[in-house]
Amino acid sequence: MPTLEIDALVFDVLGTLVDEPAGVRAGIRDLVPSLDDDAVDELLRLWQRHIGNEQQRIVDGARPYLDSDGLDREAARVVADTAGVGDPGALAGVGRRLPPWPDTVSGLARLAEHFPLMSLSNASRAALLRLDAHAGLRWHQVLSAQDVRTYKPDPSVYELAVEVSGTRPDRLLMVATHAWDLRAAQQAGLRTAYVARPVGDPPTSSDQFDLHADGLADLADQLG
Repeated sequence: MPTLEIDALVFDVLGTLVDEPAGVRAGIRDLVPSLDDDAVDELLRLWQRHIGNEQQRIVDGARPYLDSDGLDREAARVVADTAGVGDPGALAGVGRRLPPWPDTVSGLARLAEHFPLMSLSNASRAALLRLDAHAGLRWHQVLSAQDVRTYKPDPSVYELAVEVSGTRPDRLLMVATHAWDLRAAQQAGLRTAYVARPVGDPPTSSDQFDLHADGLADLADQLG
């Protein structure tokens, strides 16, 4: 494996460091305790489709920017209406209390001994503040797509990380479990590390990321 000369690590958060689907499922179960697993999963897919579609419409310029808290409120209303529940209750805030993966906290601590760590998330600044506290995530710098009023994979989000880091893009390593995220980071000139998670977007045979890791401990091992 060629040696990577890296000045800092840039992390996706949702899915990569926290189990977003598990958190949303828990919120749906709290909203409608009588639902079986299949019904909960269907409502989870409805939530995910709404968030994904609306983020893409914002990236495409088809609707004005709305931060992740606003999109979560919209998704919670869609889920509640579909489930026949009048009030979405606490579901709208579920993005602020997502569980970390078992290796997240220890893995970040280990990596932080050798590299500056930055988050680069589609979550809003306010959501990241609460989510980081809830999940025990520690950073040297927290960046949100809200800072450039769009969403990944818009190039300006990755350019933000380059600007804030004060280093060349090819000395930044973007870490994510979403291949689409890493492809966009590559287009912006960043180095890339795919971390396998059960909920991620796996690479295809045509993807050529710099590193592939089974988890954060494996990533730390590969980075030496």
